[in-house]
Amino acid sequence: MRRHICFVLAFITVTFLVYVSGFSSGKVSAACGSMMPKHNAGSEQTTDPPYQIIASSSSFNPGDIIQVTLQSNPGINFKGFLLEARSAEASAPVTFLGTFSTSSSKAQLLDCHSDGTTYTKSAVSQTSAINKSEIIVNWTASDTGNIQFRAAVVQTFSTFWTQVKSQTIERSVTSVSPTMTTLLQTVTQPQGISSDGCGTTKFCFNNPAQCNPASDGNCFFFSSTPLGNQGLQFEMSGRATGYISIGFSDDKIMGNDENYICGMDNSGNVQVQRAYSTGKMLPRPEQLGEVNNINTADVNGVIQCSFITRNNISVVQRASNNLYYLFFANGPSDGGQIRKHPEIPFISEEKVDISVIQSSSGNNGRSILTKVHGALMLIAWMTTGSIGMIIAKFFRSIGGSRKILDKDIWFQLHSFLMVLTVAATIIGFVLIFVKEKGWSSNAGAHPVLGCIVMGLALIQPIVAMCRPTPDHKSRYIFNWFHAFMALVIKCLAVATLFLGFNLINVTANRWPEKVLGGFVGWEALLYIMLCVCCYTKENALYINLRNKVEPDLLLLIMYLCGNLAFLIALLVGIGQS
Repeated sequence: MRRHICFVLAFITVTFLVYVSGFSSGKVSAACGSMMPKHNAGSEQTTDPPYQIIASSSSFNPGDIIQVTLQSNPGINFKGFLLEARSAEASAPVTFLGTFSTSSSKAQLLDCHSDGTTYTKSAVSQTSAINKSEIIVNWTASDTGNIQFRAAVVQTFSTFWTQVKSQTIERSVTSVSPTMTTLLQTVTQPQGISSDGCGTTKFCFNNPAQCNPASDGNCFFFSSTPLGNQGLQFEMSGRATGYISIGFSDDKIMGNDENYICGMDNSGNVQVQRAYSTGKMLPRPEQLGEVNNINTADVNGVIQCSFITRNNISVVQRASNNLYYLFFANGPSDGGQIRKHPEIPFISEEKVDISVIQSSSGNNGRSILTKVHGALMLIAWMTTGSIGMIIAKFFRSIGGSRKILDKDIWFQLHSFLMVLTVAATIIGFVLIFVKEKGWSSNAGAHPVLGCIVMGLALIQPIVAMCRPTPDHKSRYIFNWFHAFMALVIKCLAVATLFLGFNLINVTANRWPEKVLGGFVGWEALLYIMLCVCCYTKENALYINLRNKVEPDLLLLIMYLCGNLAFLIALLVGIGQS
């Protein structure tokens, strides 16, 4: 009896495993029409799917190949999927369009059947039930109308979604000859995107503030012109290697934002897309909706587009009263797929209503870190460090014989100023690494010299703490070494500052670099005057002058005043960068 029971149980177990493995292997051609998993367990989820389908192009001609990516949100996987291309028309009959191809071992091609017709390689599914976070396949377009990629995604045996959709991929109107293509490109390029009318006829958001994209290729610009019941005309312009985008957010944190993207497709043409971002994931494509009069251009690395939209700003319910923080981002793309933007977007300082005519500007959190870095380095090596060095060299008579903590006043001033210099250098050094998140590959020699200055700035005080006593026979070696190191650090720091100003965008005539050159000349002049003054103290003219005024003190006051004036001018330049 036991043997029979064991046999029955074993038979049931094997049958169950075969049944389950049949679906885990992805042989689900029978589900092509309904896209419903045949699990007989669980029910379709009605929440927003944690998955998205991204196509490398928003339009196609028959024969074009589009890369299709099915991916999950961070920290979420899926075991099974069924991916198809269907007509974008809701009332269209179930027809499986185009053909798929794949080189992934995690995906396989399926033949779907409908009304007695077999559609070869018209769907893709998993090859096993192992966890996956991304599947990439290619789809070759057939001669059809607008399409949409759709997927059913199985997270667990009883948890699945069947309404994962891409944006609508539009069939190009017609194929044209090279001559006609050139004509169309000329007609569809945006005409006259500029800051004219900002605050009077249209809403504008730009960085740098009040920049004009018509004359400044480094201007990031967005405008919105109210057209009454015809909607809003959007204009966007910015230098980028792949795309520019404008986002509308309830807060200053990326995520849950509406986006319009002007980006290159896999053919190098600029396309307009609409998307919704969740967290720091790549935005989820949405249907373009009521968008027309699309004009695009890519001229010398500056991407521009203009279009009219009658869409609501939000694809989800919000309580924002049409007020949003604006995010202007730019970044690279690969094969028509946008990639993570390397910089934090320019963000409006407050919520704005883009249907109200006004002007606004944004800043970049990381650009602020760059400015603070530059200001700290400037203060450290052109002010506190320079004053500390000059006091040690020429003004040891300050305070006479009075002492602070059993040390001469000049020495305490020198030590205090140099500690400030090292501290400012360390803070500035850390800030720029936080901003760049590592080594900056496009900053030339600036970071290299900066690291050398940082290293020597840390060595100098360590050597000073190990100095021999004033009456030690080797004290002169320390004095010469300490002075030589100070000179080397100062020269390298000045060179680094010049390279730093060369990296930031201020004005066309780059006046801060000229002011920095004047600053260096001013310091050299005062240093020469102090040297002359030092070596002529026994001269009768110097003695007579000293009876009326203290020449050393006068030169120190002149140096401090000039130093402060140059410093303020350069800090203003950094602020305007």
